[in-house]
Amino acid sequence: MKPTNAFLALAPVTALTLSLASFGGAGMAHAESHPDMARHGSMHVTKSPTCGCCGAWVALAREEGYHVEVTDTRDVTSVKLANDVPGALWSCHTAEIEGYTIEGHVPFAALNRLLDERPDISGIAVPGMLVGSPGMGTDPSARYDVIAFGGDAASGEIFHRAGQ
Repeated sequence: MKPTNAFLALAPVTALTLSLASFGGAGMAHAESHPDMARHGSMHVTKSPTCGCCGAWVALAREEGYHVEVTDTRDVTSVKLANDVPGALWSCHTAEIEGYTIEGHVPFAALNRLLDERPDISGIAVPGMLVGSPGMGTDPSARYDVIAFGGDAASGEIFHRAGQ
């Protein structure tokens, strides 16, 4: 392989590796001093081992002060089914914290509200992979809905409106 072709082939991989490494380092710098860590228990995230946006969401959760344990697996479907996440709400990763299921790129304002208010629902979700949601470019002006599911939540019930 020519040197130019080798460089072009490896450049995206190197850039992704360096950006994910910097996310992890930033997340650990603030974790111990954040008040949410003391208030809330450990979060467990199940994600694909190759998903960079999931890794970015985990890094942001750590920056927010959450203690996060991660399971990398190629079978992300089983955890969604086990937690009764409606198929229309599926995203790329699933988190569990304090008896709630968090599906996808949920903003931390919604997660904090869920844990503070403790409604009788199973969890909250941001379906798909919305550009501008945490881990997907993190655009504070992005507008999207966080949907509640299970328990007392009506089908499609909006729990939180991001960017509004």
